Amino acid sequence: QVQLVESGGGLVQAGGSLRLSCVASARTFSVYAMGWFRQAPGKQRELVVGISRSGGRTYYADSVKGRFTISRDNTNNTVYMQMNSLEPEDTAVYYCVAATRWSVLPSQAGGYDYWGQGTQVTVSS
Repeated sequence: QVQLVESGGGLVQAGGSLRLSCVASARTFSVYAMGWFRQAPGKQRELVVGISRSGGRTYYADSVKGRFTISRDNTNNTVYMQMNSLEPEDTAVYYCVAATRWSVLPSQAGGYDYWGQGTQVTVSS
């Protein structure tokens, strides 16, 4: 079992920044790719960013390229997402996700098999 605990969401004005954190409670070798999905009201859930276990491979949705950065600290089983230049369209519930199969690439939305409880990010205009 893998438990994912997110933090860092909140309310921010357009143009501002937030950093989301997610701690994975699991034996280190059982968590490979990690990432963040988001779901806005009335929209489908989408994979926003992903990162391989080593950090050598990353994935960014076109909508966040150049604004969001994913990183991880394997010593502490933590993944971070720095969000800059936030826009009202970024308003959503953000979910930390983890893959427990080593073969899953960061960009494979269907490969993540553990989800956090979600954290709300609201960007006001």
